[in-house]
Amino acid sequence: MNADFPCANPEWFAAAIRRFDEENSRDPCAEVVHGVAHPREALYARRLTDWVLKLRPDASEELRLAARSQHLCRWKIPRDSYPMTRAGYLRWREALKQFHAQKAGEILREVGYPDPIVHRVQNLNLKKDFPGDPEGRVLEDALCLVFLEHQLADLAAKTGEDKVIGALKKSWNKMTPAGQAEAAKLSFGPREKALLERSLNVRPADGFPRRGP
Repeated sequence: MNADFPCANPEWFAAAIRRFDEENSRDPCAEVVHGVAHPREALYARRLTDWVLKLRPDASEELRLAARSQHLCRWKIPRDSYPMTRAGYLRWREALKQFHAQKAGEILREVGYPDPIVHRVQNLNLKKDFPGDPEGRVLEDALCLVFLEHQLADLAAKTGEDKVIGALKKSWNKMTPAGQAEAAKLSFGPREKALLERSLNVRPADGFPRRGP
């Protein structure tokens, strides 16, 4: 991702993106796309960046940096390091957010970024002031769109329908109308489409609503 937009320092930006990608390229988990294996979190970071830029071609430097580092080194805190309960899940998610923000901050300072920019990126990583922060909403839209486009089918294949429907309702209601409009353009398999229609209480002929139920 070239710094071909107004930014504090193009060299800082390029170095930060390179360092984020280097760290994520160490992910031992792989995802195969068109026969090629990619480190999962490196691929996720690129997908999230692509969605942010599709939603906001004029995205700020801080938003671009936050997108690229949102799941930074996520595999280092596995789900089973916390109790397999609802409370354990919530603790795990909070620990991940803090870890990603801390790791991103270390790299940003390493390449030269000043504290105001570092803190802004970290606040986006931590989802502070959501949903009041417009850039936080763009990032959340992008997170939901990556889930719908690339993760829903796998989740639906291995998870009970009620849980999938609950996850879909939660994601849809967090999205802005602009994000929902992009989601409605995605192609889904028959099972995923049926689950979406059930979760949003629409008939197949109606299409997806632009606002949460």
